[in-house]
Amino acid sequence: MRNNAGMVATALPVSAADVERAADAIRGAVVETPFAVSRTLSEITGADVWLKFENFQFTASFKERGACNFLLALSEPQRAQGVVAASAGNHAQGVAYHARRLGIATTIVMPVDTPFSKVTGTERLGAHVVLEGASFDAAHDAALRVSHDTGAIFVPAFDDPAIIAGQGTVALEMLAAAPDLDVLVVPVGGGGLISGMALAAKHVRPGIEIVGVQSEAYPSMLATLGTHGPGTGGPTIAEGIAVAHSGVITREIIRRLVDDLVVVSEQSIEHALALVLEIEKVVVEGAGAAALAAVLEHENRFRGRQIGVVLTGGNIDLRVLASVILRALARSGRLVRLRIEVADRPGVLASVAQAIADLGGNIVDVAHRRDLPGVALKSTMLEVSVETRDAAHSDQLVRELEAHGFAVTRP
Repeated sequence: MRNNAGMVATALPVSAADVERAADAIRGAVVETPFAVSRTLSEITGADVWLKFENFQFTASFKERGACNFLLALSEPQRAQGVVAASAGNHAQGVAYHARRLGIATTIVMPVDTPFSKVTGTERLGAHVVLEGASFDAAHDAALRVSHDTGAIFVPAFDDPAIIAGQGTVALEMLAAAPDLDVLVVPVGGGGLISGMALAAKHVRPGIEIVGVQSEAYPSMLATLGTHGPGTGGPTIAEGIAVAHSGVITREIIRRLVDDLVVVSEQSIEHALALVLEIEKVVVEGAGAAALAAVLEHENRFRGRQIGVVLTGGNIDLRVLASVILRALARSGRLVRLRIEVADRPGVLASVAQAIADLGGNIVDVAHRRDLPGVALKSTMLEVSVETRDAAHSDQLVRELEAHGFAVTRP
């Protein structure tokens, strides 16, 4: 990717000046979110890590910025026509919220398998929701038909000058608070956020480095630019950046202004999400944790530098969040699952429970399994989940149980 700010100023339909105008337009309508150094994450990564908490927007996502700027740019006759958008998540809520605030009728087309919570959440913000299509692309096509048939203005998710300019206001706020930042690290789906941020940041601080982050399952922008394969697709914890096709405008801005695009694993995103929850005591969604995941996974690349990391959103399903927490506890050794074969007679379970308690463990759940292959006729297998302090404590607990004469395995 090549940095040529002069070409961008004349060749693209959006500029740094557009971002500055967007900042004036949306001021007071969106939250100027907190931007602060994380001391603990800085110690972990060896960099000065600044976090931009876009999950603190009213709809818990940066998407509000672009949606608000787009809607404010509509003329009164256009507003009277209403608007339509295709989205199963943050874009839908951003459009619905600001359209209601401005008195604009809104239709949101969502895929038929969109979780009920997202449907009701969007309806609660005043939008009329239409469920159509088995995928986002199908819902997008349906939204375009609604626009054609009704005259409603279509609100793009990322590939539009007003949307890009609105999203770019994130960078203006970051650099106003920390003008000496060396790098901005930004999640990339369709590319609207990083495009706007790159335009603004390179104008304010020409030497700043812009690094985009994509998931290994959906590296669509990298694939479009010819530097990566198409990815594996399928389920992902970072559905907010799981975009199959990049934008036309956004890809050109990225090609010219973004210094690097990196890919992160699903495991790194999940780990970053759990770290933000535990260290910063805030909830982010998978896509929202992708930038921090890059700093953790590509640690040597960022060590010793001042880094601005965008936590893009906080809309995560509670079941997914619960699973992330349990898996994080298991990875750190603070939740250990044990199989203990014991004699099938009264009092044995109590002795096991007492032994675990004496060692400082806390039993979360326990089950008897007499039907497992290999278990002797007069024995039973206890499956026990135990909370411990850390991995070393888990190892100690196993050793001490074995010293008490119990046969212990970790499934």
